[in-house]
Amino acid sequence: MKRKESKKEIKNETEAELETKVETEPEIETEKDLNSKMEASSEEVIEVEKEKNKKKTWTINQVSIWRILAYFAIYSFLGFVIETTYGLLTKGQLESRQSFLYGPFCGIYGVGAVIMIVVLHRIDRTKKWKLFLGGFIVGSITEYVVSLVGELLFNVKWWDYSNMFLSIGGRICLYFSIFWGILAIYLIGHLNPKIDRLLDKIKGKFSPKVLKGAILFITIFLFLDCCITAFALKAFHVRMVVENDIDVPNKESVVEQYHQLYDNEGMSNFIHRFFGDKKMIRTFPNLKVEDKNGNMIYFDSLLPDIQAYYFKVDWNLKG
Repeated sequence: MKRKESKKEIKNETEAELETKVETEPEIETEKDLNSKMEASSEEVIEVEKEKNKKKTWTINQVSIWRILAYFAIYSFLGFVIETTYGLLTKGQLESRQSFLYGPFCGIYGVGAVIMIVVLHRIDRTKKWKLFLGGFIVGSITEYVVSLVGELLFNVKWWDYSNMFLSIGGRICLYFSIFWGILAIYLIGHLNPKIDRLLDKIKGKFSPKVLKGAILFITIFLFLDCCITAFALKAFHVRMVVENDIDVPNKESVVEQYHQLYDNEGMSNFIHRFFGDKKMIRTFPNLKVEDKNGNMIYFDSLLPDIQAYYFKVDWNLKG
């Protein structure tokens, strides 16, 4: 009897174990299913977050606003270096070539580069004739508009191409339009890809908040610098015209602006202290105004006691 019972017990235990295995196997599969579902859902969440970030990032022709601001700062600084070097080599003197009062930036290069990149970056780099044509057109339009804005808002001529071949209003000419076309080939095909790689490396080393904060700080600085520069140029322009009795178009309006600024003793002292003749000529040595007869009058010629450059270099070295 005992043997039979033991056999029965063994049989029952075996059946119980089998039943337990059958019951637990589906549970194991259920855990795997849950894990796979959780992984799938987490991937979906990541994709949704990526899509949200894409939507949050403002772009112009697939170029983010943050990158555009970085382009403007970088190329404005490079333009300042190029212009300063060009002046040193052609005129033999180191002089200011910046667009703003306080920062080493040449805004026309920043504006021109940004517009070219945004408009032309999707063109195939191997299609050099397309890049040249695009740069020729975009660069010429940009240069014309910047020159016109300078005259309307700042009352100054940044440059004058009147004596150059195929000039339009002295603002653009064929020579520099060709230059813009050649520059577009180099900018889009060679230089900007390197700038992009540099920005990507910097992006990998710093958090997005730090980078955006730095770009925002530079942008605010440039904006304030631009506003201060606009006021200083206006004050300097009306002062030079009235005090030197230059016969310019709308002379009555200029005289009225002069009295509004300089009849106020506090304002007059402020302007002379921070935007005096030396500061303005040293910062903008090539400022000029056109009189009613079409003559170009350079402001530095009216202030012979002020040296418009930092120092001169004599390239005619004799051994």
